[in-house]
Amino acid sequence: MKVGLFIPCYVNAVYPQVGIATYRLLESLGLDVHYPLNQTCCGQPMANAGYEPKARHLAERFEELFSSHDVIVGPSASCVAFVKENYPHILHEGDHRCQAPGKIRDVIEFLHDDLKVTSLPSRFPHCVSLHNSCHGVRELGLSTPSERNVPYQNKIRNLLELVQGIAIVEPKRIDECCGFGGMFAVEEPAVSACMGRDKVRDHMQTGAEYITGSDSSCLMHMQGVIDREQLSIQTIHAIEILAANL
Repeated sequence: MKVGLFIPCYVNAVYPQVGIATYRLLESLGLDVHYPLNQTCCGQPMANAGYEPKARHLAERFEELFSSHDVIVGPSASCVAFVKENYPHILHEGDHRCQAPGKIRDVIEFLHDDLKVTSLPSRFPHCVSLHNSCHGVRELGLSTPSERNVPYQNKIRNLLELVQGIAIVEPKRIDECCGFGGMFAVEEPAVSACMGRDKVRDHMQTGAEYITGSDSSCLMHMQGVIDREQLSIQTIHAIEILAANL
């Protein structure tokens, strides 16, 4: 299996350690991992702002870069969900270039569903509170939406439970939005900031040392609240925990 590593632009610019952890973990599992150079934005900001046609050339570039890979794996539920859900109509389903939606996986989804990982050498002796991002829950199925009357499951939790020394808790409102929402945070900053503060406080009530999840964009938003208000909690991507001590 030839794995193409997709590192979203904001992860590359703000959280490069998340990309490095993803590469190290996948490589440690014996996979043939490739990082195509000259990666660009997947086009999500343009589409979220109402200019979806302007994302077409980025989608075409994405397809070109990852055309030779069997699977595309990225550490960002929102970007992965965008490619999976939006590329078919941006590129027109049936177009020979529209292959990525069927090949792309969030790294949590890939580890849990495709590789079915059951053991890891990682150790993280801290208490973490799980953050379920909107895209991860409702477009990728990383956890069960709270509005559905079905047994709760969480793929992030299942993987984190493989880590030695970790304690995992969840906030009272398990999948309430943190308020980031990409362009929403730009267009409605006051509402976005209020939602972020509420979400961080909900996580803090668990007594956790860290907030963790599969979406660096949500974690970035909450870390901004934490930094501004000098709160006693930090954020960390789940893949950094899973790759700890490699």
